[in-house]
Amino acid sequence: MVIDSTSTIGVIGGTGKLGAALARRWAKAGLRVAIGSREADKAREAAAALCAETGATIESGRNAEVAARADLIVVSVPFASQVATLEEIRDAVAGKIVIDTTVPLVPPKVMRVQMPPEGCAALRAQQVLGETARVVSAFHNVAAHKLATDETVACDVLVFGDDKDARAQAVALAEAAGLRGLHAGALANSAAAEAMTSVLIFLNRIYSVDGAGIRITGDLDMTANP
Repeated sequence: MVIDSTSTIGVIGGTGKLGAALARRWAKAGLRVAIGSREADKAREAAAALCAETGATIESGRNAEVAARADLIVVSVPFASQVATLEEIRDAVAGKIVIDTTVPLVPPKVMRVQMPPEGCAALRAQQVLGETARVVSAFHNVAAHKLATDETVACDVLVFGDDKDARAQAVALAEAAGLRGLHAGALANSAAAEAMTSVLIFLNRIYSVDGAGIRITGDLDMTANP
């Protein structure tokens, strides 16, 4: 599947490290991007910087404004801000695909898996947004500082969701960012990738790795219809 170049991708939390890195990659791939933030000034500054670097026209605004204008939403905020951010955009994303990247990291013990009562952050997102939102989760295990460069990132993106077409859109977005996106099943399966993030942070520290990621081995039939 190819992302429609006329569609706008609204990156909620687009001034953060992961959101900014993804927005940059998508803009350089020729996709239309809008950067959202709690503060309009911060979003405007980030959009201006990205525009200057890529030559693309980058929209910006407060999170709810961007969510209302965008065709596809990517939420990239810290776990502590997830619920408040989702409540802020809930009305604007009804019927839209929402790709949630949230990982339940709870400082200071971010190297310890600490899942929320709902089972995972993705299920919490669906609960907050309601059934009309087409929630998918992805981009949990890729290092933001590597995405912020033009280098090839040897990391697969596992994509979870109960809506197969929505999952396919997220897989296409991963590929547009220069990554390999893989269908990984139901939204509840997101717990595996979310938990793996704490494991990767532990590996980074113990083995002095500059952004460990995951890669699925074997000869995958990429023509398969999930």
